Amino acid sequence: MYGLLGEHLPHSFSPQIHKALGNENYNLFEVAPESLEKFMRDKNFKGINVTIPYKKAVMPYLDEISPEAEKIGAVNTIVVRDGKLCGYNTDYFGFEYMLEKSKIDIHNKKVLVFGSGGASATVQALLSDMGASEIVVMSRNGDDNYVNMYIKHTDAYVIVNTTPVGMYPDNLNTLVDLDRFPNLSGVLDVVYNPLKTRLILDAEERDIPSSAGLSMLVAQAKKAHEIFFDTTIDNLICQQIEHSLTLQMCNIVLIGMAGCGKSTIGKVLADKLHKQLVDTDEMIVNTENKSIPEIFAEKGEDYFRWCENVSVNIAGKQTNSIIATGGGVVIRPENYNSLKQNGIIVFINRDADLLATKDRPLSQKYGAKELYEKRLPLYRQFADIDIDGNGAIEEVANRIVKEIVSL
Repeated sequence: MYGLLGEHLPHSFSPQIHKALGNENYNLFEVAPESLEKFMRDKNFKGINVTIPYKKAVMPYLDEISPEAEKIGAVNTIVVRDGKLCGYNTDYFGFEYMLEKSKIDIHNKKVLVFGSGGASATVQALLSDMGASEIVVMSRNGDDNYVNMYIKHTDAYVIVNTTPVGMYPDNLNTLVDLDRFPNLSGVLDVVYNPLKTRLILDAEERDIPSSAGLSMLVAQAKKAHEIFFDTTIDNLICQQIEHSLTLQMCNIVLIGMAGCGKSTIGKVLADKLHKQLVDTDEMIVNTENKSIPEIFAEKGEDYFRWCENVSVNIAGKQTNSIIATGGGVVIRPENYNSLKQNGIIVFINRDADLLATKDRPLSQKYGAKELYEKRLPLYRQFADIDIDGNGAIEEVANRIVKEIVSL
């Protein structure tokens, strides 16, 4: 009786969010364009959310449209009242929540909005209502575009991305060099898969206040639920659902010296946290059809690092995984964003004297202790959590779970 209307909905989080809000009867309605009219005329629902490509297409079938939806020119929530179809735009309220949560000041600020589609219209409407002094819409081919923005608009204070750039599966793409904006005080991205786009990662690296799109997704769903059931829910539930979804979606990335137990600990964690285990070294071995010592012997370390970067890029795009990495993954700085975009990075810090060295070419060549001392600063630069890796496997795994759950 409730659900999400769209053409293709393979990876939607809406059922999970609405279930957390208390709506157990929420479904996915995948409807082809030629069947949209019949779906809307039949009204075999009490309430629906609407996503791409139907946010504008449903409007001619509606009997009533809310003021914010009229202003934006798009509807993403429809409820049946007394046989009439009433349309709303809860994305407006979702972005409002996202903005308030981020504590990014919009009033009297110049804002660049990337993209000119439906999400852009929603963002522009709220920015105007919040008192932005100037709103400039950036597109690929318009008068204001991603080339001349470095000439015309480097005085902007806030950047909002409403395009799909950086969204799965095209992770880590970005439209902008943040260093070109000396006044930048806020970055917002409506994309929520990955959990952190390259734009958000770049903002965090520069200590610029930022917010990714999951908070907006949850808040707009909460507003839709209120409309469906004519109720009011405290915004605190948005924080709770976002936290729960983040823990469910995120990868737990294990880094540390070869021989510290990452793969074995990863198996235990996968079972405890109900996540799949991905081992980047195993990915390389399977692709190359050679053992790691053989790869080092035949093609050298540089080739292995290239293979490692490829496997890390693939693994990092996934969600809900335990990712066990090779000991030298921290050597290449570009591996950080691949692992961090969906991941909480855990450094398993095991004493060098206890590290296994069998089938570890570099540990055998240079000595585990020397490698450990060289890499320790890099492990700590990558890591969100530094875990004592000494002791039994189960004990170390339990330490990690305790830290993850407390985040």
